[in-house]
Amino acid sequence: MFVSDPAALIAQTVASIGGADAAAIEAADRRQDDLTKPPGALGRLEALAARIAGITGQARPQLDRRLIVVAAGDHGVTAQGVSAYPTEVTAQMVANFLAGGAAINVLAAHAGARVLVVDAGVARETPEDPRLLRLRLAPGTRDMTVEPAMTRALAEQAVAEGIALVARERAKDGADIIAAGEMGIGNTTSAAAIIAVATSHPPRAVTGRGTGIDDAHHERKVQAIERALALHRPDATDGVGLLAAVGGFEVGVLAGVYLGAAAARMPVLMDGVISGAAALIATAIAPASGSFVIASHRSSEPGHTATLEHLRLDPLLDLGLRLGEGSGAALGMTLCVAACRLLDEMATFSEAGVTDSDVVVEPEA
Repeated sequence: MFVSDPAALIAQTVASIGGADAAAIEAADRRQDDLTKPPGALGRLEALAARIAGITGQARPQLDRRLIVVAAGDHGVTAQGVSAYPTEVTAQMVANFLAGGAAINVLAAHAGARVLVVDAGVARETPEDPRLLRLRLAPGTRDMTVEPAMTRALAEQAVAEGIALVARERAKDGADIIAAGEMGIGNTTSAAAIIAVATSHPPRAVTGRGTGIDDAHHERKVQAIERALALHRPDATDGVGLLAAVGGFEVGVLAGVYLGAAAARMPVLMDGVISGAAALIATAIAPASGSFVIASHRSSEPGHTATLEHLRLDPLLDLGLRLGEGSGAALGMTLCVAACRLLDEMATFSEAGVTDSDVVVEPEA
């Protein structure tokens, strides 16, 4: 059952997004300073735990219920020869996710997270499976080089469905932290177009090779983005309009996931370049939602670096990843969990009976 009034849900969600909880951050920092370690000895893990405290409003956040959303969708721009893979691969990979055979399944198990697979707009039929959320807003987007990728109404629907997804999952199985992953042939072309507009970079500067295309494919990809942007001239401040012009259904759903997570005061892990494009859509709709985004890693795609700089995010990892699926976000999730467990479970100096060197009074000479 689709959200009946997408625009209203988006507006309500945006209005409910607040800022970081300063009191929780201060309490987390005080506890960090009292743990049995030298001040700052855990490096960026300390700052990460404090940031999650501010996001959740909990001085000692618990991240026991972990969710990775993998949204899939196809892109009409593949008609321009921008990808090395055929469209049917998206549906095949959805089946692989459900069978547990993909990288994200392995890494999610390692992170202790459950995976929710979403057919946001896959061109080919996907399996009838109770573990698959079959939104199927359309069988892929239209070719953005000749017409908008989708109508504005469908763009709003995609975002609203992502918001509703977060609310349903929290009510059903619970979630304390969420990661945004994706799958879709042609989606790096869509993502590069979004990033170029949102960050004011020329398309060539933010367009990578995606699944490993050759020089000829890459040139077609850049030219397709340039034609699409010249045709639609999307407004960087209109997130829904930008999504409608050059986006993808999976990008819209993930943008809604970011907004829903922010409204629920949940940390949300950004994955690679497509997940980053969705974060740019979300922050164009609701700038405050950016405070809830944690960058899991730095992708090797050039558009991802531009996205990180625009959102002022410092990634947790830099491993040269460019797979997508939420793979980097799953790894980042393990660091978030570790940071919060250290904050919560380590003993303080008084609890452990260890002398705090900061308060030792040196004997007189």
